[in-house]
Amino acid sequence: MRADVKLRASDYLVDVPWRPVPFKGVADVAHVAEAFDSGTTLVVQGLHHWWPALATFCRSLEASLGHPAQANAYYTPRSAQGLPVHHDTHDVFCLQIAGEKRWLVYDPVWELPLKHQRYDAKLGAPGEPALDVTLQPGDTLYLPRGWLHEAKTSDSDSLHLTIGVNVYSWLDAFKAALEECADHPGFRRSPDGSAEELLARLRERLGEHDVRRRMRSKLVRTRRPVLEGQIGHLRALRDLDLETELERRSTVLADLAVGNDRAELTFEGRTLEFPAHVGDVLEFVLRTDEPFRPSDLPGSLDDDGRLALVARLVREGLLVSC
Repeated sequence: MRADVKLRASDYLVDVPWRPVPFKGVADVAHVAEAFDSGTTLVVQGLHHWWPALATFCRSLEASLGHPAQANAYYTPRSAQGLPVHHDTHDVFCLQIAGEKRWLVYDPVWELPLKHQRYDAKLGAPGEPALDVTLQPGDTLYLPRGWLHEAKTSDSDSLHLTIGVNVYSWLDAFKAALEECADHPGFRRSPDGSAEELLARLRERLGEHDVRRRMRSKLVRTRRPVLEGQIGHLRALRDLDLETELERRSTVLADLAVGNDRAELTFEGRTLEFPAHVGDVLEFVLRTDEPFRPSDLPGSLDDDGRLALVARLVREGLLVSC
């Protein structure tokens, strides 16, 4: 990535012959090193999917903020600039890891842009910098979405992480509420006459509690599993007994709904169903911050039931052995 050159994937990726199928899109190390030496920024995207430490960090942010988080790394050579002036369509925390980088930040020309509303020079050129700051290792810079910025290195190479936060907006809230209106026939009819009654029904679904519920539900349903050490935890089930210490995996965001006939546990894109009488046990598992033993579980399950339940939760990735 360079501010003055548009790079193509074919410039630095190759296919490696292999059987039965070739490996596609493999980094050509010699070309990557040459590009870096000539001023190109190396970008590693989606590090939260591959590096457990960043996966855990981003998940902790998601638990605190209630919005999805992601992580990219930018390694920029000295006296270089990776991107021209632009704005991001998500909020960003810039964490300086090594070297230094000078950031010039300008007032927005498009307030709170959506994902498809990228910066274009036709929107207007930046004015005078609202902020001119050089980040050193350990420094953090917060950039709300829409704020124009550019970053330059000096006489040293620079490595920083960007933690992107994809904020759930009122537009998302309205879309989700409108989707729930699909069960009413009035919303399924062709527009004819006044929409006042339909607007009133939509308004009923936009209460603070409902908006928060849908926002939380979307976050919980769309998180990818973070299963560090899962093979070892599965192996440990061979020695599972009533005194085995277990704990909830710290990266799991889960919701529990208990009805008259069943309990539903939702996390990481799936919903597990249990008999309703297991609800208090699942509530205990989700609310307990300390390690526990199967013998500590509340409720009416017998010993075999307790072991079967925790074994399933380990296999599903919600519990781990201590």
